[in-house]
Amino acid sequence: MSAELSSTKSIDRYKLSNRSKNSNAAIAKSRFVALASFFFGLALMELVLANRKYGLFTGGFGQSQAVDSLAERLLFTLGYSSSLLMFVLGSWWVFQKLSGARQSWPPLFNLFVIAGGGYAVLLAMQYQLHSYFSDTISFTLMANLGGGSLLDALLFAANEIMFGAGAAIAGAIMIWLLYRILLKKFPPQKSKENTGHWGYALIGSSICVLCLSFVMPSWSSDSFNGLNRTLVWKGAINTANFLTDFDRDGYGLVARMPDRFPFDAARHPLALDIPGNGIDEDGFGGDLELIPTRVTEPLTVIDESHRPHLIIVVLESVRYDVLGKRIAGVTVAPNLEAIAAQGSAIAPSFSHIGFTTESLKSIFSGSLNPQKSNPSLFRELKQSGYDISVFSGQPEDFGDISETVGMQQNADIFVDGTKLKHLRAFKNGAQGSTLIDEGYIMNAYKENYKDPAKWGKPQFIYMNFQSPHFPYYHADIPLTLTDQALPRSEINAENARELRATYWNAVAYADQRLGELITDLKAKGAWDNSVVVVTGDHGEELFEDGFLGHGHMVSKRQYGTFFVTNRPGIKTDHPIGLKDYRSIILSLMQQNEPKLNTDPVLMMVGSLEKPIQIGIAEIGDKITTLRLDTGEACLSERKLCRAVGEFDGEAGDRIDRLIKTWGTKRWQAHLATK
Repeated sequence: MSAELSSTKSIDRYKLSNRSKNSNAAIAKSRFVALASFFFGLALMELVLANRKYGLFTGGFGQSQAVDSLAERLLFTLGYSSSLLMFVLGSWWVFQKLSGARQSWPPLFNLFVIAGGGYAVLLAMQYQLHSYFSDTISFTLMANLGGGSLLDALLFAANEIMFGAGAAIAGAIMIWLLYRILLKKFPPQKSKENTGHWGYALIGSSICVLCLSFVMPSWSSDSFNGLNRTLVWKGAINTANFLTDFDRDGYGLVARMPDRFPFDAARHPLALDIPGNGIDEDGFGGDLELIPTRVTEPLTVIDESHRPHLIIVVLESVRYDVLGKRIAGVTVAPNLEAIAAQGSAIAPSFSHIGFTTESLKSIFSGSLNPQKSNPSLFRELKQSGYDISVFSGQPEDFGDISETVGMQQNADIFVDGTKLKHLRAFKNGAQGSTLIDEGYIMNAYKENYKDPAKWGKPQFIYMNFQSPHFPYYHADIPLTLTDQALPRSEINAENARELRATYWNAVAYADQRLGELITDLKAKGAWDNSVVVVTGDHGEELFEDGFLGHGHMVSKRQYGTFFVTNRPGIKTDHPIGLKDYRSIILSLMQQNEPKLNTDPVLMMVGSLEKPIQIGIAEIGDKITTLRLDTGEACLSERKLCRAVGEFDGEAGDRIDRLIKTWGTKRWQAHLATK
């Protein structure tokens, strides 16, 4: 009897053991299916978006490094799969540890909701940002949007940020409530599954990513650059780059721009290349060979025998094709075109940095990288006995514009966005979003110049009209070229047609106010004795090439604006830059023929010291660009992009001129700060 009972218990234990094993096997199988589904779901979502936005596998203009051959796609698949597997298994391991035990569903719930949801949100944010800007966008460029202040740039987007933050908080609360409900309905069951093999897979995938990060650039630059457009790989590369930056110069061994001299802090990508020392410090174009460049005009005093008035009007974000622009047969800027017909026009002229602050500094100083001690129109015309007046729809201390060029210091009348902030069109707290309607600017001008006798003394008037600035509409702008303005919340590529109509409507309004100024100058008898210059500060892309705005991709639309004056005879086949304006203006005021620029016009995304992309505009409407982070060069007018080393002949010479132009300007700026 005792033996029979013992045998029965053994059988029961065996059955229980089998049921436990079967249960653990079922759990392991379901977990494998869940992890595999999670992996392939993330991969499908990211790769479809990447190909749609960047032409990752199909290519296109501006994307010469497509992953389009069988070998490249196999290498890409290996790198992408390893990095994503590392993320999936690493996240799952963390959530398992946080659960305190091997539980049935909570780790997977957290994996799908927190890790998966977070991944989806980051992808959405990245591709939404890149749907407006190119992938050169960075904290530096965002700070440029804020006049050098990242905080101001964030304030500029405060409405969108607050909406996103609110949605994130609401989502987190809903997830927490759902988790609590599930805990009550489905109490977690402990599992004795052996998960050691998952740990080996995590270690293996991590080692694979590390090894590939070192060898991939030499095996396939296209595959490497494609991988750098994916979240996990890019994050892993940035981490490895930081850990291998042994000389702490900001560059490691596995970056897009690897440091080939890891223990020499003077040699790394974007290091200052010292000319003539036989060393290529920055890795571009060999040892720097300086090229002749035009010297900035010294401080010039206007002779008392002939001191014409000077009127400079800057139209914010108005691009080069405003001249001749028609909407449904209606001229967008008739007053601007009338000045050009009487005098002269050069279009395009090019901004060098592509942002307002640096553009205005270049206009008034005649310098690519002005210092606060440099000559400027404000300083030299004050010394020449001029009364100086500023009427601007933006804060002129934004990005240190005023201090750099001596604007407020030398102004007799100073009315800007800060003084009139109670009249601003938008209630946004960002300094860079302070926009004062041109009507208020013209009222301030008329109030201060209502006495015709004021024109008996030479006047220098600077005016800045802001309505064509993003979002291209405010309540005081009349609808003359469109029936309905596109709201800011609806600005996207799908509404590009409506966006462009809204933009050109704002330009037409600024031109209308320009007409008021011309009428007043003529009525006061000041027009004929005035040098009048009207220009934009940079261009503006309106999704023609898939992007919005300015300053984040060197192109004719983003950097090209115009130079219009009422003085005739200014003609050139060569492009000019904003820094050439001061020389032209001083020549016109002294009744001399301007010596127009014949050098390539340098343009940059980012700063002169550490740009992400550089470009030059040359005679024949040629624009040559180079991405310094990827090594991709483009001949824009040909829509031809390749790795920089693949160009030769005339195209190679263009790229060589670009590198030398940038290196020379950077070296000159370095010497100027000594």
